[in-house]
Amino acid sequence: MTFDPDKARKELEGIEREIDALGNNSSDRATEERIEQLSEQVRQLRADLATHPSAWYRVQLARHPQRPHTLDYVQHLFQDFTEIHGDRGFGDDPALVAGLARFHGQPVVVVGHQKGHDTQQKLRRNFGMPKPEGYRKALRVMKLGAKFHRPIISFVDTPGAYPGIDSEERGQAEAIARNLREMARLPAPIVVLITGEGGSGGALAIAVGDRILMLENAVYSVISPEGCASITWRDSAKAEQAAEALKITAYDLQSLGIIDQVIAEPLGGAHADPPKMAQLLDPILEKSLYELQQMPVPELLERRYQKFRLMGQCFRDGTG
Repeated sequence: MTFDPDKARKELEGIEREIDALGNNSSDRATEERIEQLSEQVRQLRADLATHPSAWYRVQLARHPQRPHTLDYVQHLFQDFTEIHGDRGFGDDPALVAGLARFHGQPVVVVGHQKGHDTQQKLRRNFGMPKPEGYRKALRVMKLGAKFHRPIISFVDTPGAYPGIDSEERGQAEAIARNLREMARLPAPIVVLITGEGGSGGALAIAVGDRILMLENAVYSVISPEGCASITWRDSAKAEQAAEALKITAYDLQSLGIIDQVIAEPLGGAHADPPKMAQLLDPILEKSLYELQQMPVPELLERRYQKFRLMGQCFRDGTG
């Protein structure tokens, strides 16, 4: 029988709701046994989905409200993190965090999107959608780090740059374009980690780097599946079909040469066990930084330039 990821996902959601309902009731032996049975079904379904995931299922995991964000990784991976605020032009943007830290004793720069986990945090962080001052703050901190030869580690997880009137008034497009140009020539190693949603220019503005890593349930695309479906079929309900067509999953992007490495997640997704996710990420990040730091700066910059120039080359040549 053919495995149906969508059917399994709906079944999983139904079982999780039933477990929550049972957990809210007074506990007795029969209830505990039922919860244990349902929990075993959840474990089996998650294992099946991890083996047969659809692109749309990965989109749902990438958007999970408890998926770890930049500050969660900072807590588990770095020491002595000192956050830097403000762009020295307008103000601070909580949707994008930036600061100095140590990684295995080595001084580094950390920048990344911060969505927030509950309603209050999400509103404060603007759901991880930066405004121009966020991108200018990130660039200011990255330039500071490059000045002192500190490697830059960038965590990408945003639906996209904030499209509000205030952002446009303060130069959203210019801020993103400037980041693209300046990151391409920063004289320091840059490792980019796409940990959740990599949404269009809002993601790319801090994603120009020497090594692009991506969690297996993250997505990276010029447009959301819903937006693509609305434009292509005039029907956002066809988002699942659009997700498959867009080739936005980590393994699709690795095969196309857009990213360098896919990083496995704990069973059920990174949100199921953030400390384990950080543990899996740690040696890969350490190895990437070590390899990049062996290169002379001129070679590093030339490789970075060629890396992005060659993206999509097979399609221009008619071989893709």
